[in-house]
Amino acid sequence: MTQPVIKFTRGVPPPESFPTQEISDCAVSLLQRDSDIVLQYGTSGGYQPLRQYLAEQAGVPLNRVAIGEGSLQLCDIAARILLEPGSLVYTESPSYDRSINILRRTGARVVGIPLEDDGIDITAISSRLAGGERPVLFYIIPDFQNPSGTVLSLEKRQALVDLADKFGFWIIEDSPYRRLRYCGVENPTLFDLAPNRVVRMSSFSKLIGPGLRVGYLVLPESFAPGFLKFAEDTYINSSYFTQGIVYEYIRRGLLEPNIAKLKSLYQPRLDCILTSLSHEMGDLAEWHKPEGGFFVGMTLHGEFDTDELLARASHAGLILSDGRGFFPEKNRQCFIRLPFCALTTDEIQSGISRLAQVIHSMLDK
Repeated sequence: MTQPVIKFTRGVPPPESFPTQEISDCAVSLLQRDSDIVLQYGTSGGYQPLRQYLAEQAGVPLNRVAIGEGSLQLCDIAARILLEPGSLVYTESPSYDRSINILRRTGARVVGIPLEDDGIDITAISSRLAGGERPVLFYIIPDFQNPSGTVLSLEKRQALVDLADKFGFWIIEDSPYRRLRYCGVENPTLFDLAPNRVVRMSSFSKLIGPGLRVGYLVLPESFAPGFLKFAEDTYINSSYFTQGIVYEYIRRGLLEPNIAKLKSLYQPRLDCILTSLSHEMGDLAEWHKPEGGFFVGMTLHGEFDTDELLARASHAGLILSDGRGFFPEKNRQCFIRLPFCALTTDEIQSGISRLAQVIHSMLDK
C-alpha cells in the first residue's frame, strides 16, 4: 500500500483553525454597516477603524500605521523605498526565503548573520560594523523565527537596537508568530525598545486566516509619509473589505479567544514533534526547541547532499522544502525546516520516523 504523503513544506494554518462562521457573520455585518466605505476606494493607509485600533495597540498616532495585502507586500514597498542597487542588508542566517528574495530584487547585497540558540550572533554583527560595513537595514524575525524557531533574547534585542542607533541602520521587525507563544515569557518587541529606528511588521494571517491578506506596518515617524505616498501611487489602497472583516472580528471580542484556541491546537503538535525528534533523530541532528510559532529548524550532523535528501524523502512520501533557500549565502550544512502546525500528531510521528529512516539510508549507502 502506498504511504500517504506528508508535507513538511509551508507553514500554513490547518483548515480546522479557521473561524469560518464568525468571519461570515462579520462580513455580513460589515456590509450592512459600512458597504459605502469598504466597497469604495480609500486612502492608502487602510480601513480607518482597524488602523486606529492598531495605532492604539502600538501607542502611536494613526498616521504611523499602514495596512496592506499581507506583510510581504508591505515589506516589498519598504525595501523599494529604502534600498537601491548595491545597498547592504543584513538578515539572520537562516531567514525567511521569500523576504530574502524581496530584498535581493532591489539589487541589494544580502549578508547573513549566523543564528545562535538565543538569536543572532551579536559579536559577528559588531565585528562587521567595526570593520567598516554600513548596512541600510537589518531584516529580522525575533519571535519564533522562520525557519529556525529561535527567539531573540532580551539582551540581544537591546544590543541590536543600540547598534542600529549607533551606526544608523533601520530594523525591519517581522513578527507574525509573536502571539503564538505556548509557554514561557515574552520579551519586549524591538519596536518597544527603539520606536524611531524599527519598522514593525505583522499580520492576521496566522491569527485568523491568511486568505484575508491583512498585514500591517508600524512605522517610524520620519518614514511614514514617504511610505504612504509610495503605497498610494502603487495600488491606491488595499482591500478595505477584508480589513473591515478583521476589525469587526476584533470589535466583537473574538480575536483573543481565537488565539487561545490556536494555542491549544498547536501546542500538542509542537510537543509531539520535539518528542519525535528526540526519539528518532537525537544522534543525527541538532535543533532549537521553540516555545511557540510554527517551525522547528534542524541541522544534520555531517555532510549530506541536499538534492539526494530531497529525492529520497520524496520517494518515502515526504515533501521537504529545499533548506538552501533560507540562507543568504551558501551553507555547508544540511538544514531542514519542519513546520508542524498543519499536521496531526499521527502525521508528525510518522513523518519524523520516515525522515530518520531516509537519513540513516544515506549514512548506510
